Amino acid sequence: MRRPLVAANWKMNLNLPQARKLVADVRDGLVARDERALRIEVAICPPAVYLFPMAKALEGSGIALGAQNVFYELEGAFTGELAPGMLAETGVRYVLIGHSERRHVLSPGEDDWTLNRKVHAALRVGLVPVLCVGETLDQRQADQTDDVLAFQVAAGLSGTRISGGGQLVIAYEPVWAIGTGQNATPEQAQNAHARIRALLKQRLGAAGEEVRILYGGSLKPDNARVILAQPDVDGGLVGGASLKAESFLGILAAAMEA
Repeated sequence: MRRPLVAANWKMNLNLPQARKLVADVRDGLVARDERALRIEVAICPPAVYLFPMAKALEGSGIALGAQNVFYELEGAFTGELAPGMLAETGVRYVLIGHSERRHVLSPGEDDWTLNRKVHAALRVGLVPVLCVGETLDQRQADQTDDVLAFQVAAGLSGTRISGGGQLVIAYEPVWAIGTGQNATPEQAQNAHARIRALLKQRLGAAGEEVRILYGGSLKPDNARVILAQPDVDGGLVGGASLKAESFLGILAAAMEA
């Protein structure tokens, strides 16, 4: 049985005192739920400059540390980039790769070839890549969702050797439902996750059944329970709702119930 993972992506938000308080409040909230908190895994992905202080703040909590990005070379003259080994030294376990904002918002957007190299680099040092995939509104309206997911999964994992579900996480981001006021229905989320599951099983064999697939489309406390209850939804990648302890803990509670 896949243990649900809920990961907070703070993006470029919070200052250091706010970050420390948020972690403290989330820790306290999880302690209050005693053994129920063991049903799920929790990760926090802060801005890179806060990785070391957040690693300290998370000590002994069982909450994993994640990074929002990584470079595809292990070292070299790449000003401003972060090597996967550097992230590992801070205590990072998970690293987001191909988040929709890096694909579509930041210019120039990252292409699938670049993202594949990042996946390889992360795996090389023992980090767990969280490969983000998903279709835009134009692609969904053109009935291209399945094709987009198939291409992004195949391209992102090309040449990799994944022998167990713990080596990889996929995050499905319906780009059309992020910050637009539109929400994917539970059925739409499950359909996309089931498609990704089939692609993973085809590519990875038995390991494809073990890989966790997170939902990353504006997850909130009021929609989390029904979405996280879907059979192929194994947790969430949470953006704005992870910036306040109350809303993030509400999503975590929904994951525990699901």
